[in-house]
Amino acid sequence: MNKPEIMAPAGSFAALTAAIEAGCDSVYFGVQQLNMRARSSINFTLEDLREIAEICKKAGVRTYVTLNTLLYDHDLPLMRKIMDAAKEAGIDCIIVQDVAAIQYAQEIGMPIHASTQLSISNYESVKFYAQYSDTIVLAREVDLPSIAEICKRIKEEKLKGPSGELVKIECFVHGALCVAQSGRCQMSLLQTNTSAQRGACLHECRKEYSLKEYTATDTENGEELRIRQGYIMSPKDLCALPFLDKLVDAGISVFKIEGRGRSPQYVDTVVKVYREATDAITGDAPGEFTKEKVEDWMKRVSSVYNRGFCEGYYLGKKLPDWCETSGNVSTDERIFVGEVSHYFPKAKVAELKVTAHEIRKGDRLVIMGKTTGVVYTAVDEMMDTNEDPKKEKLIDASGKPAIVTVKLDERVRANDKIYILKNRKSTSETNK
Repeated sequence: MNKPEIMAPAGSFAALTAAIEAGCDSVYFGVQQLNMRARSSINFTLEDLREIAEICKKAGVRTYVTLNTLLYDHDLPLMRKIMDAAKEAGIDCIIVQDVAAIQYAQEIGMPIHASTQLSISNYESVKFYAQYSDTIVLAREVDLPSIAEICKRIKEEKLKGPSGELVKIECFVHGALCVAQSGRCQMSLLQTNTSAQRGACLHECRKEYSLKEYTATDTENGEELRIRQGYIMSPKDLCALPFLDKLVDAGISVFKIEGRGRSPQYVDTVVKVYREATDAITGDAPGEFTKEKVEDWMKRVSSVYNRGFCEGYYLGKKLPDWCETSGNVSTDERIFVGEVSHYFPKAKVAELKVTAHEIRKGDRLVIMGKTTGVVYTAVDEMMDTNEDPKKEKLIDASGKPAIVTVKLDERVRANDKIYILKNRKSTSETNK
């Protein structure tokens, strides 16, 4: 059976570690400003490339650099510099949309992925770009029957890329959707002179708008177009979990998870879920792809950042479902507490410096760091170094920092960030 590659976003070293430990097959990330998340994520530097490549090669994970913005003449020297550095560092591939980048990649022998920004939507376009790329990222608007037909024709016609292998089809399975065709939006450019195609989207579509007139009538057939008030251009996030088995059956080779601007916790949770789901479908893990499992997976991905979920365009909808709020509707809220000051591996105890929020027994914590990735724990035992360890005391950091020790089996490191996870419903009730 076809076993798709799980491609994870990495917007930081902590997210990179989280993705690897969660079971991804590959990661993609930006370097400096020539990528579509230049403004919204913590982009890596050229100096980071060798370290990233070494970390990933040791873990058996492939590395892809996003160099997928439109390029102007003054960008070309930096584009070449990034691509040269990636090749020298041992990065596996570059994701591109500009013909100048495609051409330079050919010159230096650097493998590329043809980006979704190229809006590749049919087999003939796939056939054209197969001259340059082993992996084609289809337009997000292509529906499932069309994808299946494209994958079928690739096999029937034995369409091969530059490596001599059959061309792979890559599709997004989870994360933010753009209201524009394959993310080729001009709204930020028109409103604020900052181009989404240059990695500087300001998410103008995510704002709430008040409409004075919101009904239009087609003069030919009398049909009404109604636009509701509020978030009229902000799609819900894509989530393909309920029909992921159909994407596997269609022949998609790479499942891409969006989210380079999101937290390591998001990366950890979403990658783990799609790893489990894909393994269940392909028979690489105990159990099956069942309704009950899908419900559990949906519950887990709902706990981290999302704008609500929809199936995108895969099942034939003209447009995705729209958000009803300005942003995150995750079931869990993450509240910053402080940092790890020390970890004692023999005793399996973490010393926490609490500076920003109170913690108490029973709290759920998530700890994140560059080398640690993501670690979850519940506070079963806690001791304030200045208090009686048997006292059921609330540790309050409103004054000077409190030093607290907790039992923790998994290793954490100094300066890792600590957060409390609280259910949003209980949080809102507490704040009433």
